[in-house]
Amino acid sequence: MLAINGGEPVSKEWIYLTKPLIGQEERDEVMDTLDSVWLSRGPKVTIFENKFAEYMEVPYAVATSSCTASLHISNVAAGVKDGDEVITSPITFPATANAIVYERAKPVFVDVDPKTFNIDVSKIEEKITEKTKAIVPVHIAGQSADMDEVLALGKKYGIKIIEDSAHGAGAYYKGKHLGSIGDAGCFSLYASKNITTGDGGMITVREDGKFAEFCRVLSLHGISSGAWKRYSKEGSPNWELIYPGFKYSLTDIQAAIGIHQVPRIDMITAGRTKWANTYKELLKDVEEITLPYVAPDRTPNWHLFILKLNLELLKYTRDEIFQMLKAENIGAGIHFVSVHKQPWYQKTFDLKDEDYPVATWLSDRLISLPLFPQMTENEVELVVKGVKKVLDYARK
Repeated sequence: MLAINGGEPVSKEWIYLTKPLIGQEERDEVMDTLDSVWLSRGPKVTIFENKFAEYMEVPYAVATSSCTASLHISNVAAGVKDGDEVITSPITFPATANAIVYERAKPVFVDVDPKTFNIDVSKIEEKITEKTKAIVPVHIAGQSADMDEVLALGKKYGIKIIEDSAHGAGAYYKGKHLGSIGDAGCFSLYASKNITTGDGGMITVREDGKFAEFCRVLSLHGISSGAWKRYSKEGSPNWELIYPGFKYSLTDIQAAIGIHQVPRIDMITAGRTKWANTYKELLKDVEEITLPYVAPDRTPNWHLFILKLNLELLKYTRDEIFQMLKAENIGAGIHFVSVHKQPWYQKTFDLKDEDYPVATWLSDRLISLPLFPQMTENEVELVVKGVKKVLDYARK
């Protein structure tokens, strides 16, 4: 697609939606690992877990191969099984729901708040049944869901709270780290996240040591000890299969990156916050968009900067505007089309748009702008210029 009216795009170079921030320390640590004996799960995974737990102010952290793996393991550890139900938000990446379906349980979606895009806590209780085993609130874009209300429901009904903190590293709710508030928190370390190990995940556990240990066992086939413990000089080759688990472990190569990403969390968050505030200032008078809303008692990490398009003022759809931004060399994103609108979930669970009116409405309107700490002021200004150019052209 050509830029508007066939002219030159606002940026000569492609502006990515995000970029990982990798330093020399990560490179050196990876090379040290490649020169060592242990490439798969070994001692550096343990170092990384300890650093992550210390930063998140929790006693336990279990590294995994992805946030999807973290969510799946956490559901199993929470006792979710065939025929059970797990309550969650539909405005999320499908992995949140997929991890429930893996155990042949039913994801029960609750509509979302139109301002924060997080689960509408006022509508959760009506969805709780005797089959409900867990609630999985999703912290969209690194802004916390209403955790006080979610925790109260968990306590009232005796059900586990598993935070989907895929976007949550470096964000807070009432001074507490996201992922440290519920029974467990599940983080993504994918390349696009605020901190990364290339791909990977982490489970944080607030207080239940048995839950954490079961998660660790589940991540290693369900056996009682990992290869590092079995084959190191001090290890024993004997092990027992405790549960039919999964191959969900992180490697030492990945952990070598993560060891040095953890100390960067606050710096990365500060950089994202700086550019998010710049966007808000430069776009505050553009009536065709609604800027991100930050609810009280939240400190977001600005994993995403999500605009809500006011389509009633525009003559083009969100997807068409996305393509126009792309033609201007602006790498926008769409986060997210509601899971209830995805064909498999629609058919399997007979989901209807009218049952999730807010999520349905938002699915056609959300668009994310490029945001990462290494952005330059010029890049931010070019994104703003492109947004204004496209919206001016698209205005009714």
